[in-house]
Amino acid sequence: MKLNVDGKTYDIVIERKSTTRNTYIRVKPDLTILVTTNKFTTTKTITNLIEENYEKLIKMIEVQEKKKENNDGFFYLGHRYDIVYVDSPNIEFGTNKVFINRNSDINKWYKNQAKELFLEHLNTQYNKFTKRIPYPELKIRKMTSRWGVCNIKTKVITLNLELIKRDTKYLDYVIVHELSHLIHGDHSDRFWALVEDNMPDYKKYRKEMKEF
Repeated sequence: MKLNVDGKTYDIVIERKSTTRNTYIRVKPDLTILVTTNKFTTTKTITNLIEENYEKLIKMIEVQEKKKENNDGFFYLGHRYDIVYVDSPNIEFGTNKVFINRNSDINKWYKNQAKELFLEHLNTQYNKFTKRIPYPELKIRKMTSRWGVCNIKTKVITLNLELIKRDTKYLDYVIVHELSHLIHGDHSDRFWALVEDNMPDYKKYRKEMKEF
């Protein structure tokens, strides 16, 4: 089976499992549409389901295409740079280009940049809080499912290293979010009110980050 969208053709793969009761549709990173269902679901039923979810599928494809595009290149502070490999050991930036040695430790470079930048932004956002809160210890590491974590007991805020690739407005939002947990440990109305007091546009940034 195939799906045609604006002149582009996408393969539809049907995976039947005896343990699956319902039918699920998702778009894989290679833009293949995977339909997981049971052995009793007819091809006609699957076809109808795809037609009913056509608009949702288009959005799912767009999300995967955006992710693929974002994986091609070098990202730093919200900007995308084409990679040019050079013999120099230093990482240097040109107009829309970054010059990198193939043997460069990119993660180490990112972390070195993040140590200084994240601390600077933590200080800025911390000083905006009218309610006094304990100054937290800052840690930075790669995380797969969270942008930030606040340990209320130890007063440690951990920020995702991947934030160094994004516009600093998202870094600021995550910092405000985690600082607010030092006052409210849950996601109650009082918590979100505190976040909004310190960052009125937080809903916009929060929504945008869900698309990353």
